[in-house]
Amino acid sequence: MLGMPDRVRGCLFDMDGVLTRTATVHAAAWKRMFDEFLRARAERTGTPFEPFDEVADYDRYVDGRARLDGARAFLTARGIRLPEGSPDDPPGAWTVHGLAARKNELVQAVLKERGVEVFDGSVRYVHAVREAGLATAVVSASANAGHVLKAAGIDGLFDARIDGVVARRRGLAGKPAPDMYLAAAEALGLTPGEAAVFEDAIAGVAAGRAGGFALVVGVDRAGQAAALREHGADLVVTDLAELLEPSS
Repeated sequence: MLGMPDRVRGCLFDMDGVLTRTATVHAAAWKRMFDEFLRARAERTGTPFEPFDEVADYDRYVDGRARLDGARAFLTARGIRLPEGSPDDPPGAWTVHGLAARKNELVQAVLKERGVEVFDGSVRYVHAVREAGLATAVVSASANAGHVLKAAGIDGLFDARIDGVVARRRGLAGKPAPDMYLAAAEALGLTPGEAAVFEDAIAGVAAGRAGGFALVVGVDRAGQAAALREHGADLVVTDLAELLEPSS
């Protein structure tokens, strides 16, 4: 009834965009941060201001990636070289760390103001997974995953969490590398062939495919079903509730 092969014993869920309605918050924060930087850089260098595209640039360079990786990817795409800096750089400093810190500052402000909403269909699905006796884990590039899950009231639904904090401590490569998902499967005592991945980001489904997982489910929140399939999704749904039987 869960839409998965019988060999699956555990489910690995991305957070932003799959479980929580925070992907749009992140996209808006990336846009505001990069536009601030790009506008100031254009004024300083006399070059045209080309804003960050909240859809195309977000999907291509930052969605599903750790903050530092996303910042690097977008800057590289624009041919912009900045010093790496350090974690002590103030938000907005013209370093990779400084821009990433500014993005995080903006996200925190919005989450504090609005709180955290969940996708009801996803929460129903997680409950059904647990009722079926399967293990669950959250795999998120966010260093704030624990805070977000707690604020959303769903932190108790998961047996393990591999987030940005864990990845940094353990030296795990971020998505689209499979490292974080492989670590989550290991935390549940499973092989990749016994676990399913649930992702809304292109980088995330690519990570699931690279890891050799039993099933990779793409959750299409942004009209990119074809791209999710192209990058590794075995099946694509618009809501995880679609994987439940109508009578459930």
